[in-house]
Amino acid sequence: MFPLRRTMTKPSTSPTSPARKQKRAAAAPPEPRRLPVLLRRAWYGLNQAFRRRIAATGATPDQFTVLRTLSENDPKGLTQRELTQLMSSDPNTIAALLERMETAGWIARKTHETDRRAYRIRLKAAGRAKFAELRDLAHELQTTVLASVPEARRDAFLETLAHVADACRAAADTPLKNGRA
Repeated sequence: MFPLRRTMTKPSTSPTSPARKQKRAAAAPPEPRRLPVLLRRAWYGLNQAFRRRIAATGATPDQFTVLRTLSENDPKGLTQRELTQLMSSDPNTIAALLERMETAGWIARKTHETDRRAYRIRLKAAGRAKFAELRDLAHELQTTVLASVPEARRDAFLETLAHVADACRAAADTPLKNGRA
């Protein structure tokens, strides 16, 4: 007699089988509602809308952010490192921005009182005036954009967005171990 043969059941390869669906889902591109895609779309759209609104002022959205950050912090000024951290930017970008803004007469750099290698960056009168001009345009745009969120949910939305931004910053600052966070 022949030995009994065990028959193995192969997973179904029909287009509707669970195994096929799972494999297809794993290979599918990310959903359009994934966090990086949404954050990028929101930032890019907001940045472009603001850029168009302030084009005639001779300033850029990044320069507005420098002016705002300086006006909202220590009146004695900030170091370039502090400004870089507060703006979530990189040192080279900030250095180039500051060079152009100093040439425009919007900011002044003075040697730091305790660290001779650092400079304190402060707003000059022209920078305060430019900030006031841009602030109104920024506020109008923010009001327009936030109108898409029901008024009762706006504070919670902004608070949640701040938590997401903090989590993203923490993830960026987390040192890698063996190539993983």
